[in-house]
Formats: sequence, C-alpha cells, structure tokens
Amino acid sequence: MTLIKSISGIRGTIGGKAGEGLSPLDLVKFTSAFGTWIMLRNNNSKVKIVVGRDARISGEMANKIVTGTLLGLGIDVTDIGLATTPTTEIAVTEENAQGGIILTASHNPKQWNALKLLNEKGEFLNDAEGKQVLNLAEKESFNYAQVDDLGKLSEKDYTDIHIQKVLNLPLVKKSIIENADFKIVVDAVNSVGGFVIPKLLKALGVKNITELYCIPNGQFPHNPEPLPEHLHEISRIVIEKNADLGIVVDPDVDRLAIVNEDGSMFGEEYTLVACSDYILKNKKGNTVSNLSSSRALRDVTQKHGGKYSASAVGEVNVVAMMKETNAVIGGEGNGGIIYPESHYGRDALVGVALFLTHLAEKGISCSELRKSYPEYFMSKNKIELNAGINVDDILKKVKQKYSSYEVNDIDGVKIDFPDGWVHLRKSNTEPIIRIYSEAKSVEKANDFAHQIINLVKTLV
Repeated sequence: MTLIKSISGIRGTIGGKAGEGLSPLDLVKFTSAFGTWIMLRNNNSKVKIVVGRDARISGEMANKIVTGTLLGLGIDVTDIGLATTPTTEIAVTEENAQGGIILTASHNPKQWNALKLLNEKGEFLNDAEGKQVLNLAEKESFNYAQVDDLGKLSEKDYTDIHIQKVLNLPLVKKSIIENADFKIVVDAVNSVGGFVIPKLLKALGVKNITELYCIPNGQFPHNPEPLPEHLHEISRIVIEKNADLGIVVDPDVDRLAIVNEDGSMFGEEYTLVACSDYILKNKKGNTVSNLSSSRALRDVTQKHGGKYSASAVGEVNVVAMMKETNAVIGGEGNGGIIYPESHYGRDALVGVALFLTHLAEKGISCSELRKSYPEYFMSKNKIELNAGINVDDILKKVKQKYSSYEVNDIDGVKIDFPDGWVHLRKSNTEPIIRIYSEAKSVEKANDFAHQIINLVKTLV
C-alpha cells in the first residue's frame, strides 16, 4: 500500500489500513483539510467546490466520500460526474466556485486514485498553498457544520460546455478539419476520454472514427501512460484501418499522444512542438516548457521570432512562468498542452483541435509533419546513491564543473551544451539523481548522460 502526500495532491493505492493507502478515512481527512483551507481563504463565508472524476474503478466510492465530507463541512458541491481534468478546471470558473477536486491518479495503474486540488481559478495549488492544506490535514482539527448549515449538492454535466469552448477558439477551424475528411483511431484506455474525445471529433466534423478502449469502465487494457511501449495495438490498427492518425489520451485526458499514419509515434514531446508551431504562425509570442522538455520547442519558437523560457518541472511551475513571460502557449513534454486562450491547464481536447487544424491546413501526412521539426533524441537515466549522501552538494559541484556553459539551477542542474543538454534532478522521496539528456542522435544523448554519471560517481 502507498500514500503520497505532496503539494500537487494526495495520491495512493486503494485498500489496506488507514494511513498506508488512500483509504476512506484518508479521503475524509484530506478532503476536510482542503475544504477547511478553502473556507479560511474565504473568511468562513459560504463556498462552493466542484468535484469531477475519471472512470477508474474506485472513482464512485471516492466521489461519494469526498462530496459527503464537503457537504458535512457546510460547503456546496457541484458534482460534474465523469469528467476530464481540464473539464473540471473549466467548471470551477464557470460555476464561480472557490475550488475544485479532481478524483484521478492520471496515468497511474487502476489500483491508484488521488485528490488533485484546484484553487478558484481552476488551477493547481502552488507550493505554499499545498503545504497549508497538508498542515491542516496533520492537525486534524476540523469543524463540521450543524444540521441546518450542511452544504447543498447539485449535479451538472460540463462535457458539452467544454467541447463548445474548444470549438469557439478562433484558431480552431472546424470547416478545414471537416474538409480534410480524416480517418482517426482513438485509444482512451477505457476512461473518460472514451466518450469525450469521440464526441469532440464528431463536433469538429470528423466522420470516420475507430474507437479502441472507449468504454469508461476503468478497466485499463494496458499501462495507461501514453508511452510508445504501451501503444503497439493502436499502432497496428492505424495501419490496418488505413487511418490518417491515432489519438491517445491518459485516463484524465490532460496528456495527448499522436500515432502517425504509418504506425510510428509522432512523439509526446512533439505534440506541444506542433501545436506551438501552429499558434506561433498565427500569433507572435513566447513559449514555456519545463527544463526536461525537448529543445525542439525552443528552436520552433525562435524560428517564429519568439522567446522560449524553461520552468521548473511541474504544471504549476510552467503556468507561473507562462504568466510571467506572457506566453501564448506552453506545456510539458509529456503531451500536455497549455493554451491560455482557453485556460491555464493541460488540455488534450484543446491539443486535439489545434493539432488537427494544423495538420489539415498543412495538407500533409502526420509523419511528414513530424519530419518538418528538428530531430532530437532523449535519454533518461538515474543514479542510485547510498542513504545519507548530500545530493545538493553533488549538484553544486556538477554546476561548478560546467560553469563555462549555460547552467540553469532553478530545479536541480541543467547544462546546455551547443549540441544538446543534460538535466539532473534529485528525487524528493529516495536517494536518486534522475538524469535526462537530449541531443541530435541517440548515441550523443547517451554520451552526455554517461559523462555526467561518471562525474557524479567521482563525487560520491
């Protein structure tokens, strides 16, 4: 059993003893802490919280406990039922709510679930806010409402509202997509994307859709993280169906992966690159991704005359830097598109609409579009250290060693070489340094990684 408490939410496995996983008692405790924090932020006046969930098996159980706890605190609840993470984010502002809870463990396997916490803007809590919620949870000093002051429950489906908002975006061009007459295969791992993505595609004028694992019953047919090693089946079906592309989303639909017409992967890193290319072609501006994302975004941004900035890893950090630099688009290299014209959250629905518009306007195949972007290869490694090792000291020495290069230390140490980069980050939970590297070839990316690994070994 596992229970992980962090500023981004409470994540754990279902079953076992309280405190060792995401048990009903833990759901009550952390929901009470968040609800209490929301009320304190609003001077204990009447507040409303939106609750949405993905389709995982434990979702209904968790939903009843979470909504019941909020009502018990005297908080009004708008339950939007089965909904994507970005749909829940949008619902918070549409409802003029003071916060939101998304019941999803994102790409984790079916035994996991989580409370993802949103502020009144429908955005994830920052570091200070998350710590305040965790402190309230530790104290367990909650004041529940008297019987006449219990919260009120209302239910509303926001899927159609979200889809319409996507269609209303000026750079989403339904007529061009419709005229392209795309054949598309969708793999939604039997979660909420199973009904949302096909519905969006039909609204965009796509008529030929093959649905693969689109029944929202939470029975994930394969590892739900949209990585190439988990997508062999859709790759095969795209070829068999002579489809133009495949669309893959994770269980809460904030990550988007594309499969080319020949069954090859467009690449999660390049979902953001392609969408950014399209946006920047139509609107000059800046972009942001995290430090561990591909340099291809920087190249495309500079080609269009914009400025690229790298944030610390984590959606909340990307959003903060996007606001700071007035970025027109940003996101993370895991297929997460953040388009401020819509809202400040990773949104696969927005990503699908922008990508299809871009592809239709180009009038080329998916694989040809992918080849039009700078080719980079990434290598992901880690070094396991003995307990008690001062990781910060090691990172400081690495930074000094490479001080003649461009070095960014806002989140670990990232060294930019002329022909690639290496990013070292320490784990917050175990004595590990994660090492990501990127270059124009697999061999060079691996060389960068091994160069750093060998250096770290001499510093231990």
